[in-house]
Amino acid sequence: MKKYACLLVFALLLNGCDDGDLTVDTIDFDDPTISSQTCNTLTNSLVYRLKSQESLLIQLPDNMIINDVTLPGAPVIYNIDNNLYRVVYRAYNGKVETANICGTIPPTSPSVTEEWQAKAGKIVISTTQNEVIDDATGSSKITGYTHNIVFNNITFAKPSGIDQVNDVFDFGNFVTTVTPVVVDFSAQTAQYCPDQKKVYIENTTSSLVLENLSDNIIVNVDTPTGEPRESAINLNSFNKLYYRTYAGVLPVDASTYFCNSQTPASPAVLDTWFGKDGLADVSGIIQVTTTHSLKVYKHTIVLKKATLQKGNTTFKLGDNFVLGTVTIILP
Repeated sequence: MKKYACLLVFALLLNGCDDGDLTVDTIDFDDPTISSQTCNTLTNSLVYRLKSQESLLIQLPDNMIINDVTLPGAPVIYNIDNNLYRVVYRAYNGKVETANICGTIPPTSPSVTEEWQAKAGKIVISTTQNEVIDDATGSSKITGYTHNIVFNNITFAKPSGIDQVNDVFDFGNFVTTVTPVVVDFSAQTAQYCPDQKKVYIENTTSSLVLENLSDNIIVNVDTPTGEPRESAINLNSFNKLYYRTYAGVLPVDASTYFCNSQTPASPAVLDTWFGKDGLADVSGIIQVTTTHSLKVYKHTIVLKKATLQKGNTTFKLGDNFVLGTVTIILP
């Protein structure tokens, strides 16, 4: 009889063992080693973090995580509406994997044992740029962006019927990568449009252009040794600097595009980066050294510590970026 009683107790113990379900009182994803991931690197419409048996998901419309630096005190903010802008927490009865989040046909196991849906609050995104700096040249390349995501005043509807409110909930960092902009015209020759007061260099799919040059830049007079002419880049006045990429190929005779009184519509411009205003003897300086032989004048143009900007993102051309040499033959 005692033997059967022991077996009964053992059976009851087995039935009382944990079946793998996770009981959750609070959401905790503070571990910095838990990286944020996305199901689609092109749209970033679903960003998530995974623990052993838990997931925290942000669902957004396409391209709402913007690859551009946010200014201090001016983050990107979206209102949680549990429709287009959703935050969902899930617990599972087993180990959760990416396939459970992103799979076209999600696996049948593990299954969701508990789900909290955010019904109010704000998604606050502050973005910084990730860059690689070349110490030898002073140039830099943008490799991606770090998006710090915080929920403010987020309210989760719990299965128990009791809402959980967090004044500040740190989701963590989400990193996106981009193809670095490479400004390379090493095999090309700078060209001059005297009527438009423009110097350009191009490689059929991109260009670097100085527009509306001041009168003291291209002058057919030799400069003393070690004393180039100088002028500052200025977006709102003279000496505007632009780097552009194109959707198509520039014409073989690029002068028909650049030296036109009105820029042709084709090829269309994909991206435009503009040169930040220069500061005398510090940055954004245009230097021109002129020499001549007989009636042939050569003007070598160097951009010193020039910075290019698109939106709030910037990168540096380098301490001494050689735009090229313009040759002018007098009659």
